Amino acid sequence: MFKSKIITFEGIDGSGKTTHIKKVEQYLKKKKIKFLSFREPGGSKNSEKIRKLILNNKNNFNKFTDLLLYLSSRNENIQMLNKYKSVKIILIDRFIHSTLAYQHFGMGINANLINMLNKLIIKEKKIALTFLLLVNKKNLKERLNIRKSSNRYDKFKLSFYQKIQNGYLKIAKKRNSKFIIINSNDDIIKNNYIIIKKINSILKKI
Repeated sequence: MFKSKIITFEGIDGSGKTTHIKKVEQYLKKKKIKFLSFREPGGSKNSEKIRKLILNNKNNFNKFTDLLLYLSSRNENIQMLNKYKSVKIILIDRFIHSTLAYQHFGMGINANLINMLNKLIIKEKKIALTFLLLVNKKNLKERLNIRKSSNRYDKFKLSFYQKIQNGYLKIAKKRNSKFIIINSNDDIIKNNYIIIKKINSILKKI
C-alpha cells in the first residue's frame, strides 16, 4: 500500500507555485522529514526528456499529442514513486488537476477521457492536499515579462490563462475538502504561513 502523502501545488504560469514549494522544502529539511519533490512535466530522468519535447518553442503538437506526452511523463513519475516507499511527503509542482485545467478547460479535450487516463496511470495513489494559487492579470503579466527564459506555454494570451484559472476554480469547487485556495497577490510570508500550517496538520497524521 502506498503510504506517502502527496501534496500538489496547482495554478497557472506565474502564480508562485515554485516559490512556495522551495519554502516548503526548506521547512521539511529543517524538520528532518523525508520528502520527494518534483515538477510536471518532468521529474524522473525520462520525464525530463519528455518535458523538453513538450515545452520546446519550436514544437507545435496537436492537442491530443500534447495530452499523451503529459500523461507519458506522469506515468514515468508514478514508476519512480514506487521506489520511494520510506518518503513521508511528496511535493508535486502540477499534477493531475493541471491536465484537466489545461487540456480540458483550455484545449477542449473531453474531461472523461482525461480522468480515465489519469486513473489508469496513478492507480491507488491519492492526493492528500492541493494548494491552488491564484494570480490577477496585472501580476501575471508582470511575472511572465520578467522571466529569463520562456517556453511555448508562456506565450498564450492572457485570456487563455484566465480561462485556465477559472477551470481550476471549477475543479476546486468539486473537490472542496482537499483544496486550499491561496491568493498569490498577497504577501509571500502570509501565504507561506498558511501553507506550512496546513502541511503540519498532515504531518501530525503520519
